Amino acid sequence: MSSSTASYPSSSRAWLEQLVSFNTVSSNSNLALIDYVDTVLAELAATPGQPLTTERIPNDDGSKTNLLVRIGPDVEGGVVLSGHTDVVPVEGQQWSSDPFTVTEREGRLYGRGTADMKGFIACCLAQVPTWRQLPLQRPILLALSYDEEIGCVGAPRMIERLAARSDRPAIAIIGEPTMLQAINRQKGITDLMTRVTGLEAHSSQIPDGVSAIHVAGKLISKIDAIMEELSGGDALNPAYNVPYSTLHVGTIKGGTAVNIMAGQCAFEWEIRDLPEYGFDTVFERFQSYASELEADLRTRAPSVSITTTQVVETVPGLNSLDDAPALRFILPMLENGTTGAVAFATEAGQFQRAGFSAVICGPGNIAVAHKPDEYLELEQLDKADTLMQQIGEAMTHA
Repeated sequence: MSSSTASYPSSSRAWLEQLVSFNTVSSNSNLALIDYVDTVLAELAATPGQPLTTERIPNDDGSKTNLLVRIGPDVEGGVVLSGHTDVVPVEGQQWSSDPFTVTEREGRLYGRGTADMKGFIACCLAQVPTWRQLPLQRPILLALSYDEEIGCVGAPRMIERLAARSDRPAIAIIGEPTMLQAINRQKGITDLMTRVTGLEAHSSQIPDGVSAIHVAGKLISKIDAIMEELSGGDALNPAYNVPYSTLHVGTIKGGTAVNIMAGQCAFEWEIRDLPEYGFDTVFERFQSYASELEADLRTRAPSVSITTTQVVETVPGLNSLDDAPALRFILPMLENGTTGAVAFATEAGQFQRAGFSAVICGPGNIAVAHKPDEYLELEQLDKADTLMQQIGEAMTHA
């Protein structure tokens, strides 16, 4: 665990070492990490320079919190640099080194969260002392969230707070690993749970019962058929490597014994929708079939039911125009001047839904995120440092 001393880390590398040392797997609290960041920022705020303030926006029980940091004047039109503090688990993975200690090998910094996305946060925090010495005309805000990895749960209440501030910012840069390419399109995601209640009977007396597992099988087959239809239909966007909305069943559980027709079955699944078509359009295809199937089964077993609920609130997709303010701001600073689209979920769509112009851009490769031996290339860290310097300079202009 990190030292309790609050001396300000001298570089993005030093910051990354500190941040990775906190085990902020989503099942854990992130308070120790936030306490550390808040403490060193408070000490820095006591030195000469631009105003530096922090604000916590906790969850309901106070076990986790977002942290908002403002550097610069209390005026509108600033830029938000957004990153999540939680990481995915390491259990069951074969790591070559301690996942919570940054280890350098062959130009790469290994550790859980180095790419996703403590590397971005480290570069932001490392630049704060420099930003405070600039004649900033508009503020830079850091938005550090919790529970992104389990459904972008923590960010909405922080985004709501940002939208209501007197110094409401204009744009948001979400620093997920994109190899520092500007991403202006992202699929939305909704996690769902479908529960089937059947009618138990002896497996030798099939007409007497309704197997919840067999019903679930029909529903899952329909999910697969819907995706097949979408893949060959008109609802396509070639900007994505998978150019259609996708549906996927991740877990299923049901039944008591092989000779008992299952009374219960539940499966968890997801829809990753193209933002221009939306979740409702895709889900209605499934729900219509489920309702018809349920009505048919109830003619011989009135107690049969099929219910589908959302596990967490829909994470909206991002669908930003190529001339959006966030893109106009960041593209001139990047070596790769092209835009792109990603299928993985981020908080960018939540910012856009609240009225902010948003773009996804950060160091590292999503291909190594969530895997054992996750890493961030030193070259990417250096380039992100340069990007942060450019952002600071851009904010010195009205």
